[in-house]
Amino acid sequence: MTVAEAIRDAAQRLSHTSDTARLDAELLMARVLGTGRSEMLLRSMADPAPAGFAELVDRRAAHEPIAYILGQAEFYGRSFLVNPGVLIPRGDSESVVEAALAHAPGAGRVLDLGTGSGALLLTILAERPGLTGVGIDASLAALPVAAANAARLGLAERARMLRGDWRQSGWADDIGRFELVIANPPYVETSAELDPDVRDFEPTSALFSGEEGLDDYRAIIPQLGKLISPGGVAVLEIGRDQGDSVAQIAHDSGFSTTLVRDLAHRPRGLILR
Repeated sequence: MTVAEAIRDAAQRLSHTSDTARLDAELLMARVLGTGRSEMLLRSMADPAPAGFAELVDRRAAHEPIAYILGQAEFYGRSFLVNPGVLIPRGDSESVVEAALAHAPGAGRVLDLGTGSGALLLTILAERPGLTGVGIDASLAALPVAAANAARLGLAERARMLRGDWRQSGWADDIGRFELVIANPPYVETSAELDPDVRDFEPTSALFSGEEGLDDYRAIIPQLGKLISPGGVAVLEIGRDQGDSVAQIAHDSGFSTTLVRDLAHRPRGLILR
């Protein structure tokens, strides 16, 4: 069987579990061949299919996310290491980054609450060379991934990754204040029905936040006053139906809010001042 034939058969099989079956098959084949997808499509389609491809297809057919199989995900034009200890960065979060960049100063400090892979924080630092940042995560599994991504992007000297749990007292005693705070906290309702790719593979501690999906906002927002420098802002990612609820939590803590929408014009974030 040639590479082209193996990809065709894999795409047909994966069509039952993936909305991007052909792309998934091509990416998996390129990984086994040790080349880029474009290079493979140009030069390798008539070659014999390599051993090991079927195993990767089996994993994807069992709903394992393509990013975890490949060990990386694209975000804002950069590649980030990921594994099952961190959420896979989504394109929707790029709208939150855009809003943060629009309000980021030329110099100063950025705090990322729930940094995971570090994608949001490191993207902002890469786009704004005058900034330094701190990424906070309660997960010991996430911090090495974020640190590795900082090193790969040449940002290790400008980004510190620290363990911290905003539900525990004293977690922020020594980190100071920041001109910009960003957060993509857990915001999924515990009863929500998720796709198997998410439910069975991504870390539940980074997904679920109580019956309404609001528990982490209720913990984070009242603490922002001691974290944001005068004139600074916070940018929080939210679920598409949470704009009013999170805005009310913010207003109760003395903040004004501005809604951020994603490319599909769905509510995606809030800017707090």
